[in-house]
Amino acid sequence: MKRLFLLATAASAIATAAGAAERTKFDFWYGLTGDLGEVVAKHCQLFNESQDKYEAVCTGQGGYDKAEQNTIAAYRAKQQPTIVQIYDAGTVNFMLSGAIYPANKFTEEHKLDIDWKGYFPGIANYYATSGGDMWSFPYNSSTAVFYWNKDAWAKINKTSAPHTWAELGEDLKAMKAAGVECGFAFDFDTWMNLEQFSATNNLPVASMDNGYGGLGAELVFNKTAFVDHMKDFKSWLDAGYAKIQTTQVGKNLVQSFADGSCASTITSIANHGTVKNTQVAGLNWDVAMLPVIDTTKRTNSLVGGASLWLMQGKTDKEYEAAAAFLKYVTAADTGEKYIAENTGYIPVTTKGFDLLKQEGFYSDPKHTGREVAIASLTASDVGPLSRGIRLGNFTSIRAEVRAELEAAFTGQKDMQTAIDAAVERGNQILRRYEQTYKGAALP
Repeated sequence: MKRLFLLATAASAIATAAGAAERTKFDFWYGLTGDLGEVVAKHCQLFNESQDKYEAVCTGQGGYDKAEQNTIAAYRAKQQPTIVQIYDAGTVNFMLSGAIYPANKFTEEHKLDIDWKGYFPGIANYYATSGGDMWSFPYNSSTAVFYWNKDAWAKINKTSAPHTWAELGEDLKAMKAAGVECGFAFDFDTWMNLEQFSATNNLPVASMDNGYGGLGAELVFNKTAFVDHMKDFKSWLDAGYAKIQTTQVGKNLVQSFADGSCASTITSIANHGTVKNTQVAGLNWDVAMLPVIDTTKRTNSLVGGASLWLMQGKTDKEYEAAAAFLKYVTAADTGEKYIAENTGYIPVTTKGFDLLKQEGFYSDPKHTGREVAIASLTASDVGPLSRGIRLGNFTSIRAEVRAELEAAFTGQKDMQTAIDAAVERGNQILRRYEQTYKGAALP
């Protein structure tokens, strides 16, 4: 009997091992790093533990830009992952790559029930084609918000954040007189300084509806209120109201706000949790929507973050596994709730947002204020200039703008000259991109 029992046990173990070995594996590459990368890795682990049929093999690529570059290179070598996380700036590159399996087509062919209309318009419109079809799955989304120190504003007898940029300038001057050494921290980031400013004030970054109208778009932000906006930043810097805060000078925007050395900054809502976890004791702070030029004309802010793209050339079994994974990581409870609870990112659908509200997420002091991001993304109907920015090789354009802003803020160039140079070189990038895809039409 003992021998029979041992044989049965051994047979069971072999069968279990065989069952485990029969899991269908698929590759998922992601761009997030650090603590956020660990959250993605844990999400994969939770999916794998939730069932015994599929296994997500999840590999960090060391950054959003590397995830994009590595995936395209892998596709050419026929070693591409099944799913990849691609950031907002890479959207048009992937749409034109010929390497992707459109999300809307995938969901139909694999009977994946996704309510595309349930996504917040400000998020859906960024990743959709001109016809409104979703080609990727929004995953980790954010927008820019204004972080402000309530105690610093109390020194000038104010209890609310500034609503306009002019008001912020007045507040900074008053706070300086009240003894606040650094009223505002900023850097050379284009997503916050150029893209969000332009969207919330309904200003064009490029012609042809910010590139959505075709590959012939040209940059035009050197002829908008953006130039005067950056001149204001420079005047605040020269007057000692504001400071440039980057890792090169010792600390970044989030660090300078969380340690109390600067009274305000603009950064992603995704950093809300980081501020909360690293703030100095007693820091009394909140977040608000970005200041605008005219509050009566405010338009919605832009979504940031990344979405999940399916790649062509995989097996039916891998796509079956991918469908199960996507169902899990995009669901309101196992997807959006998990991301919101473990990062500063926001829910991407009304269902996810409603679930968090019902469970008291936004009533928790740790999360208070995060709903401001939703208010910002839905501040208006999405229009041609607040839909997003669809420009080829946009990562390189951002780098050119960043370099010229740095030159202007460090006194090497005057602001108009610097921004003109950024536009000139950015347009050269766009013309090369247009030539690469000559004859192609944006989907």
